[in-house]
Amino acid sequence: MTATALSAATLGIDAYLVHVEVDTDRQLPSFTVVGLPDSAVRESRERVMAAVRNAGFQWPRRRVTVNLAPADVRKEGSAFDLPIAIGILVASEQLTTPSLPDFVLLGELSLDGSLRPVRGVLSVATDMDRQGVYGMIVPAQNAREAAIADGPVVYGVTSLAEAVEVLEGSVRIPPHVVDISDLLQSGSGSTLDFAEVRGQEHAKRALEVAAGGGHNILMVGPPGSGKTMLARRVPSILSPLTHQEALATTKIHSIAGVLSCDQALVQERPFRAPHHTISDAGLIGGGPYPKPGEISLAHHGVLFLDELPEFRKHVIEALRQPLEDHSITIGRAAVTLTFPTRFMLIGAMNPCPCGYWDDPAHECTCLPLAVQRYRSRVSGPLLDRMDIHIEVPAVDYSDMAESRTGECSSDVRQRVGAARAIQLRRFNGAIKEGVFCNAHMDSRHIRAHCAVSGEAEELLRVAVTRLGLSARAYDRIRKVARTIGDLDGSETILPRHIGEAIQYRSMDRQAQA
Repeated sequence: MTATALSAATLGIDAYLVHVEVDTDRQLPSFTVVGLPDSAVRESRERVMAAVRNAGFQWPRRRVTVNLAPADVRKEGSAFDLPIAIGILVASEQLTTPSLPDFVLLGELSLDGSLRPVRGVLSVATDMDRQGVYGMIVPAQNAREAAIADGPVVYGVTSLAEAVEVLEGSVRIPPHVVDISDLLQSGSGSTLDFAEVRGQEHAKRALEVAAGGGHNILMVGPPGSGKTMLARRVPSILSPLTHQEALATTKIHSIAGVLSCDQALVQERPFRAPHHTISDAGLIGGGPYPKPGEISLAHHGVLFLDELPEFRKHVIEALRQPLEDHSITIGRAAVTLTFPTRFMLIGAMNPCPCGYWDDPAHECTCLPLAVQRYRSRVSGPLLDRMDIHIEVPAVDYSDMAESRTGECSSDVRQRVGAARAIQLRRFNGAIKEGVFCNAHMDSRHIRAHCAVSGEAEELLRVAVTRLGLSARAYDRIRKVARTIGDLDGSETILPRHIGEAIQYRSMDRQAQA
């Protein structure tokens, strides 16, 4: 007898339907899985056999053949355990359920018949809704994650026996329902605060502008000036995730397996800070069957690269295309996948190898050639993609000894949130294209929303001419000026907005000098 159960698999961050076809034949007992299974799927044979027996069912003393269709696409992971077991029970006539074609089944089986959570459930729930699937039966730990897609009816079960009872209708488990607005509002928030940073008002203002528009920023300063301390407090001033941003970010974290079982939704903007020894595959993603890297895990959040010149050159140069296109396409012999990469890049570096170039309090021991080589590790094209670069000088004693605290993150976050709200209204028609803030604007949006005229245009012309800025840097200044205007509540870009944006191109001024 044959039986077919529905399951799903992920390809990149998207999912596709998999038909788990089971045939039991009156031949010598055996168990075969075909349809391009990987090692985890092939090993499901032992898990399924033990789980079926320990759940109180009989293992058929027949030849069992399982086909995972479409058979020309590689199947990965342990999520097929549950549909294989259910298909075998139906094919061996131990389970009769006319509702089987209505459900997508996902779950890894333990030897005792209980279910373990699996990856990528949110992607499956989102895409199965488009295919008209009525419901999903998933491990109880994945139920909240699947329910936030607001698609198929989701039933969370703890064991194979409980899944059988749901399919037979002998037990009434209420569908899992999640209030997404409550989840987004229940985020714990960052415990770090800008008020803890002494001095550095210029750097704080630049980071506020960067957060207000999602701009990339590079901080250059001596050791101990507070670059890392400032960067780690940026999440505390970022605006909350929107519904669409939260879903997109959660899908990536679920696929990568970094979403904890008690977390149905990513509630705070990600902050990723990889070590400078990271490989290019770890940063941008890779593997025989590509997985998302740090730049995708930072989607709609912050990627912080401390000691930027210490990263291997080919690793940081790999950032150039994702920063421009907001996505990364990874091609392998077996498959080519695309992952989203809309993140805010924060880089930090010393001005020279010893760190004290142009520092009045310390003598620099570096030769000019060594300084040039050190700075050249960050190429001009990558610098062009940094909307803001600023100098972060050493903190004065008067600032360190100051008893008063600075402005707290909550106040800055209110201004950033107001600016982001203006941008969401501005790009209302482009949100489906992934444009959520000023940093995401392409040339079409820049022409429409970043027009300058009169005194502001003349100021910009003089700056471009004297500094020898590239066309990309010219657009970066206009986008940053648009963000400064949003923080100022101005509908037009004024000369002071252009002037401040030009001040945030310190590396261009140094190159010209």
